[in-house]
Amino acid sequence: MAGGALATLGWSSRSHGDDRPSVTDPRATSGDAAHEPDWKSRLSMTVGPDKADLVGNSDRAIQAAVDYIARLGGGTVHILPGEYRLRNAVYLQSKVRLRGSGDNSVLIKEPSVRTKLAADSDWYDQEITLADAAGFRVGDGVCLQTTNPHNGGSEVLKRTLVARSGNRFKLDRPLRKNFWLMGESTAASLFPIINCENVAHVAIEDITLDGNREQNENLDGNHAGCIFAQDCSRLTFRDVTARNYNGDGISWQICHDVRVEDCTSQNNAGLGLHPGSGSQRPLIRGNRVVGNDIGIFFCWGVKYGLAEDNVVEDTRRHGISIGHRDTNNLIRGNTVRNSGEVGVLFRPERGHDFAPHHNRLEDNQIVNVGNEDGVGVDVRGETESVTITGNDVRETNGPAKRVGIRVGAETRDIRLNENDVEGFSVDVERM
Repeated sequence: MAGGALATLGWSSRSHGDDRPSVTDPRATSGDAAHEPDWKSRLSMTVGPDKADLVGNSDRAIQAAVDYIARLGGGTVHILPGEYRLRNAVYLQSKVRLRGSGDNSVLIKEPSVRTKLAADSDWYDQEITLADAAGFRVGDGVCLQTTNPHNGGSEVLKRTLVARSGNRFKLDRPLRKNFWLMGESTAASLFPIINCENVAHVAIEDITLDGNREQNENLDGNHAGCIFAQDCSRLTFRDVTARNYNGDGISWQICHDVRVEDCTSQNNAGLGLHPGSGSQRPLIRGNRVVGNDIGIFFCWGVKYGLAEDNVVEDTRRHGISIGHRDTNNLIRGNTVRNSGEVGVLFRPERGHDFAPHHNRLEDNQIVNVGNEDGVGVDVRGETESVTITGNDVRETNGPAKRVGIRVGAETRDIRLNENDVEGFSVDVERM
């Protein structure tokens, strides 16, 4: 791995920002994760159908390379050209870069199957019994779902099948939830294509991920996607194509300092890019987000983020959506075209304390909404202290009942400055 690439993984040396001297000539020192020499090369390994360090075209070959690289302190796993069929997610580890060969390296999710559980499993168990084990193998990733008998809520767990006797399978981890027959418990071969969980300093670059949407059931972006990340920091996704997943394209939950640059998220059933709950300081730049249900969806409590120079088009509902306690974000210089209902939506949420305050929508092009009563920019609920400035909001399909910019009656301090709005039945509506 070249030394110049280290900064993208967050491995560069930095001063502590106080009166201590800056670190200018670090040595590799036991236990010091903050500063390390800028090594000119690091360990790398190739995976491919042939003529590779690890020969194979499955998740097992890729996972073996990831684990080997991680055990030795980090480096790059290079996925050579080929088609790779996955029966489980590839679980990335800290300080590992997964790099493909662009459109020539395609990771495809195998078709999903589902069956009911045939026996109760308690929260302390580490096994399940399937009613029909056809289509399930040791090593498969599975999603277990049930209805909680105490509160009626839904429980969803992801596990790996690691041992088998007939229809009984051992899991890689305990359940920690009750999966009882009375809850209509099921197991399905659903999983993310690439999974990041409790890791840091990870990069995924120059690779194509295909969710095989037509042959897979839906699993929403709180649990899966072409890329799914949970409780991570300093992740970089660059030049990735995430397509055809029956769920989200790229989803990250409680993940901080995530960079998504020059990626394509296309034809996914759910959200194109999903900066998820609690994620701080996301950088979403230069991406193409096409044909998803919602293009870019700021979930809960996403703060201090930048979405810039993205092209978001042909969404079934909203181009960009921002809501529950998403504050202090900048949405700038994006092109949002052909949204089904709303170009940019500030969601109403549950009242003032939950609304998306202190955000800025600047210098975007918002062109065409499909519904005859669609809205270019819609600010709802008790949202306050939002600046909407320098945007080009246009409708070229005729005005119908469409509104350019709509500001709800309960909003406060919504500042509209130098926006060009044309082609709507009402350019600006303050309710």
